[in-house]
Amino acid sequence: MQLMIVVDISIVTVALRSIQEDLGIDQARLAWVTNAYTLGFGGVLLLSGRLGDLVGRKRMFLIGLTTFTAASAFAGLAWNQEVLIAMRFIQGTGAGMAFAVVMGIIVTLFTDPRERGMAMGASGFAQAAGASFGIIAGGVLSHGISWHWVFYVNVPIGVVALYLAARLVPDDRGPGLGAGADVIGAALVTSALLLGVYTIATVPDYGWSSGHTLGFGGAAVALFIGFLIREATAAVPLVRLGVFRNRNLAGGNIVHLLFTASTVPFNILIALYLQQVVGHSPLSTAFAFLPLAVVSAICSLALFARLNMRYGPRTVLIGGLLLVVAGLALAARVPVDPVYVVDFLPVALLVGVGGGLVMPAVMMISMSVRSPDEVGLASGVAGTSGMIGDTLGIAALAAIATAHTNALIADGGEPVNALNEGFQLAFLITAGVTVLGLAVAVLVLRPQPAPPAGPPGPPPTGEEEHAAAGNRPAAHS
Repeated sequence: MQLMIVVDISIVTVALRSIQEDLGIDQARLAWVTNAYTLGFGGVLLLSGRLGDLVGRKRMFLIGLTTFTAASAFAGLAWNQEVLIAMRFIQGTGAGMAFAVVMGIIVTLFTDPRERGMAMGASGFAQAAGASFGIIAGGVLSHGISWHWVFYVNVPIGVVALYLAARLVPDDRGPGLGAGADVIGAALVTSALLLGVYTIATVPDYGWSSGHTLGFGGAAVALFIGFLIREATAAVPLVRLGVFRNRNLAGGNIVHLLFTASTVPFNILIALYLQQVVGHSPLSTAFAFLPLAVVSAICSLALFARLNMRYGPRTVLIGGLLLVVAGLALAARVPVDPVYVVDFLPVALLVGVGGGLVMPAVMMISMSVRSPDEVGLASGVAGTSGMIGDTLGIAALAAIATAHTNALIADGGEPVNALNEGFQLAFLITAGVTVLGLAVAVLVLRPQPAPPAGPPGPPPTGEEEHAAAGNRPAAHS
């Protein structure tokens, strides 16, 4: 399910031209086929994570997955642009509801360090390789069948996932809405996230300094400040703000935001580079991405758990970020007429290996909460940081690349060369953003010892707890 939901962020990118021609969508509204999904997804993540803690994560997962699957079917059936955009919003909302509780389910299900590392590796694979697999699937389906199947493909997978989740995921009962149903706080944070994602998604249309962007962005910030004030004063807050005193949780989410702000836009922009500059078809673009997706899968599913057991997630994270920086820096020199094995394959391998290690490591660090009642909240926060990074990165880098290209053309440059230099600048910036994430990982995150092998030991004695308390900050309610 997690892979399918992440794939859906990028799968329509390759199929947009076919969708536009078939439904007659004008260029100004075409971006909303993607933005509507992002808007619904990002708007409900934090709230859904907390609701999962209160009413049960399995229940929230099943509701979200049912909504996502049904909306996917109707999106495939869409007969005009209004229906398609509406279904994409509902699809994104269901995706956010389910996605928000996945990490919480993993953390509570897998207590053995080795098994948890394997589960985090699988989750990291879904998130690290999802954008690449989306481009591959979009190229194959839209070229081989029709654009409708980029949505239809979710239906059988969703049905199987629902059946397996209902049978295999244990039931969990939260304390109920009365234990933290802060309606005012929920309304404030959901409105702030929806407005914030909308503002970022529309930057390419209005510009960063426009009244539209500044007005809606300011309103989103004001709503979020109101939410923080509410949570600091509410008797039963929706989100206990003290959880962010945890350096690894807070720092891990900053790294997650910066990493997704660089790598998700990279996947989309490099696909556009292959089609618009090099002249690849959607299908050949899909095959070009195959090595990236394969090595990312191998590293997440087979390598991460072993490295995590030996070195700990912080060390794995730093090593993976170094590889990604090297790959993105190489991408900043891609030529107009590349030789695949020289100019693209090394980039794909470095970003694929590094991303396959970074995502499970950063998610494991971001889930650093002591109370089992807050793992859903931590899961929602992690999902929200990733979605904000995705949206902000795509909007900013697309705008920067377009502006640089237009300036070069205005100065008399060849359109293809100008387009290529716009992509090169965007790739260089992605490398710089990843360097910032690397700096946060080194300076903010606390070293964690490699987890011991085998099942968890017995509960600590009173003396052990007292000794441990002397090595950590006092807890605050």
